[in-house]
Amino acid sequence: MQTDELKATALKALDDLKGLDIVEYDVRELTPVTDVMIIASGTSARHVKSLADAVVMACKKAGVPPVGVEGEREGEWVLVDLGDVVVHVMQPRIREFYALEKLWSVTEESREKSERR
Repeated sequence: MQTDELKATALKALDDLKGLDIVEYDVRELTPVTDVMIIASGTSARHVKSLADAVVMACKKAGVPPVGVEGEREGEWVLVDLGDVVVHVMQPRIREFYALEKLWSVTEESREKSERR
């Protein structure tokens, strides 16, 4: 499965279960770890777990089982590693505290500035 198809599968699963504030970052040029980073919020521990489970099930159905899943027990922040796509599902207070969007947007801004020079 191509990265864009995998990304679309994960995004649809999150959207179908009413994931909140879903954002995606193309990080191919920024890190060798993955190609796409997806971040979404759930309203509670149960919602976060359900969103992550939906991503796992949709990707397995599409023939791409996750490389790993972390944080399911607590349900505050669940990371689903699909190889080329990494999905972070978080409760809003955890998402705000760790501010992954700021990390990646700063990195993208730095890259854009260096490209202009």
